[in-house]
Amino acid sequence: MPKIRRGGYVFIGRRSDHPPRHVHVYRDGRLIVKWDLENRTPMKGKASAKVRELIEQLEAEGRL
Repeated sequence: MPKIRRGGYVFIGRRSDHPPRHVHVYRDGRLIVKWDLENRTPMKGKASAKVRELIEQLEAEGRL
């Protein structure tokens, strides 16, 4: 998956990365949250409601 920019955040995920399937979310070069896409929970950091909403949108679009 390429780098996706949306809502002031950068979403990065790699298909070849370790399980569970997850995405790294950055803002201003800092990691905000490492989000577990399979269990819909944070693995590291905290996800605001806005970040969770953006992740849901990207998943619905098939981008994550």
